[in-house]
Amino acid sequence: MSVPQPVFLKNYTPPPVLVDRCDLTLRLDPDHTRVKARLACKANPAAGAWTGTWTLDGRGLTTESVVVNDQPADYTLTNTSLTLRDLPERFVLESEVVISPRSNTDLEGLYLSSGVYCTQCEAEGFRRITWFPDRPDVLARFTTTIIAPTSVPVLLSNGNCLAEADLGDGTHFARFEDPFPKPAYLFALVAGTLTALEDEFVTASGRAVRLAIWAAEQDIDKCGFAMDALKRSMTWDEQVYGREYDLDIYHIVAIGDFNMGAMENKGLNVFNTKYVLARPDTATDYDYAGVEAVIAHEYFHNWTGNRITCRDWFQLSLKEGLTVFRDQQFSSDMGSAAVKRISDVRGLRAGQFPEDASPMAHPVRPDSYIEINNFYTATVYQKGAEVVRMQHTLLGPTLWRKAMDLYFERHDGQAVTCDDFVACMEAASGRDLTQFRRWYAQAGTPSVTVERSFADGTLTLTLRQSCPPTRGQPEKLPFHIPLALGLLDAEGRDLIGTQVIDLTEPEQTIRFDGLATEPVPSLLRGFSAPIKLDIRRRPGELAFLLAHDSDPFARWEAGQTLMIEDMLAAIGRDAAPTVSPDLIAACRQTLAGAGQDDAFVAEVLALPSEGYLGELMTIVAVDRIHQVRQAFRRGLAAALVEDWWRVYRARADGAPYRYAAADVGRRSLKGLALAYLGQTGTVEAVAAIADQAQHANNMTDALSALTSLVNLPAGVGDQEIAQGLAAFAERWHTEALVMDKWFSLQALAPRPDTLDRVKSLTRHPSYDPRNPNKIYSLVRAFAGNQAQFHRADGAGYRFLADEVIALDPINPKVAARLVPPLGRFRRFDAGRAALMRTELQRIAARPGLSPDVYEIVAKSLEG
Repeated sequence: MSVPQPVFLKNYTPPPVLVDRCDLTLRLDPDHTRVKARLACKANPAAGAWTGTWTLDGRGLTTESVVVNDQPADYTLTNTSLTLRDLPERFVLESEVVISPRSNTDLEGLYLSSGVYCTQCEAEGFRRITWFPDRPDVLARFTTTIIAPTSVPVLLSNGNCLAEADLGDGTHFARFEDPFPKPAYLFALVAGTLTALEDEFVTASGRAVRLAIWAAEQDIDKCGFAMDALKRSMTWDEQVYGREYDLDIYHIVAIGDFNMGAMENKGLNVFNTKYVLARPDTATDYDYAGVEAVIAHEYFHNWTGNRITCRDWFQLSLKEGLTVFRDQQFSSDMGSAAVKRISDVRGLRAGQFPEDASPMAHPVRPDSYIEINNFYTATVYQKGAEVVRMQHTLLGPTLWRKAMDLYFERHDGQAVTCDDFVACMEAASGRDLTQFRRWYAQAGTPSVTVERSFADGTLTLTLRQSCPPTRGQPEKLPFHIPLALGLLDAEGRDLIGTQVIDLTEPEQTIRFDGLATEPVPSLLRGFSAPIKLDIRRRPGELAFLLAHDSDPFARWEAGQTLMIEDMLAAIGRDAAPTVSPDLIAACRQTLAGAGQDDAFVAEVLALPSEGYLGELMTIVAVDRIHQVRQAFRRGLAAALVEDWWRVYRARADGAPYRYAAADVGRRSLKGLALAYLGQTGTVEAVAAIADQAQHANNMTDALSALTSLVNLPAGVGDQEIAQGLAAFAERWHTEALVMDKWFSLQALAPRPDTLDRVKSLTRHPSYDPRNPNKIYSLVRAFAGNQAQFHRADGAGYRFLADEVIALDPINPKVAARLVPPLGRFRRFDAGRAALMRTELQRIAARPGLSPDVYEIVAKSLEG
């Protein structure tokens, strides 16, 4: 095969041609959709002298005609390009192509999902619909006419509907106009049999906006929460950022076959059903939170992504990092800010920190790519949000709002860069953020070590920062790290509040004078920077911080560190692992505070994952980590058994379901207590779990009980497990999203037969090997099961490689997302590393490998 070539940021040049208008007419047919495009074009003065030659992008198009200014064009075609010659400086290009939505299994461009026509054009899917300069810095005003059989009743596209009518020949049409210039990746079309939940929102200026959420008829009763979340998002963006919606209508469509979570197409958002559908009996609290966050995220993109877009795809975090930060702010305001922050940091450490330590490590603004879809990553999204959050921290709320107002004023209607964004922060605040820009350019997770001394009433902190080498960046310059800290006296009182230190040098010393006694430092409050912090704590300090720190994140971090230190020490010993009396006492004291903030208590008492423990080791000790973590679960379960029963019984009251912060917290702590009780293996505990699994009045409680069942100690409750799984599947086999949960909890079970079960589940009637949600819920979930995926015999690796090889010809985007767990082989023992490398080589040897999979496999093997 020919080796795909990378694209480099340094080679960016402005587009040679600008498109003022794009008028599309699509006559829909499953196998022969006809697309006519009329582009009003002009040479771009910013691109230099006009050569009269222009190349457009396309893929999988059957071209029937190409006309320039009503005359046959002089052009050359390849599989991926249309090159025109002898063009005047202003011209109209008309083309007609035929495409096949039914055969489009990539789910990119225009495709069919359960009989519904749907598009996904980000990042480079529009080229699969028609010839176009498919790059984000070409912004055009779109008019779209859809013609379809009357058996396809609902026709939707971007913008406002100008006209619709029955054509009298068994077809009908609808014409839409989007008055705002947009890049092609924001184009959208949906057509099919759908039902709408409708509502109205009145903006701050008094404009009435029609809202419509479209879904299959049987799912429309699950759309109410999403509608309420949309209205809350619109209100919040007006109040917090001064941003109003700008069209007459806002559509959301829920689609079952969708590669991504959701897509912010202007005025016509297309969503994975996972992030729209929610009802108490089918969705968990986690699902509700996901719906609320993603609804908000896509709505917020209207300004941070659509009205202001990216100059090129290297700037992807300009829109995604900023919008993730905004949706995190929103979710914090809607619920518990402390628990939201802890949840976000857990996610960052579980997903992004490993990426930074892998062959796929890349900066928030990458320097190059082979396939841009491979860079919709935790680094671009989650770390990108942390980079935005640090700027918010450095500026403070007032200057942040001033800077964002300037960003909207200065760049509305433009395609810009991350540097343009930071320049607005500088202009509004007067701060020099030159060094801060390194967060966009340098890959890797910085580490900060802290040494301290106390003498004559002065506390001295010596801070040293470093960052490990990554591909193409063997040495790193110092980052600008905002480090939030406080000092606690012996009674746990704050001495200085929270101060933000600008750490800009490889080594810095900070002194605090006038102290009567040596204080306890509280560091990295609020997780003020995405770094690893290393400080040698004195005996009792972590328990003290857990009990007294005024910063919720720092309290949680102290509790987690207390657990981690005990667990890592046990991993390093040959003796049977035991839980220390100090850890038991700290957990008991934390449990005693249950009732004040259940959600926070549940976060503190949840053990660090096996994956995160592995990240803290040079070589991941797969079996020993699993053995120790299981021993700690059972040790804490046994030592606190009466406390767990007290907590569980106080919350097992059968109260009606409400999605509210206090109720979510109660269910979270109840579920954690039940999981710990299950580890005791007693008849009473197994009976309580089985009873909740059978009789719960909401999916949160039902799923937490079923998860506790499959996580019971080996040889305990086998009959209850089998009955619980069978009863759940029998009840919910017609609900695709619920069955996704059923697949995942089995894929994540720590049982020796998990791989065999996963293989059998790939043949289950509810499993679809072409549906992204199903693949993620079973195959990718299993790859996250550290103990079972990393079996010493390599069977887990062979299974994953087989799935990648089978899926790549069908949907390379999804196939590529399965590969990264194999690419981290250097972190494992020699035996496992050799087996993983063998599977990567087997994938690499496949003829016709997609660029998507090739890029990740090649980089993984290169190191």
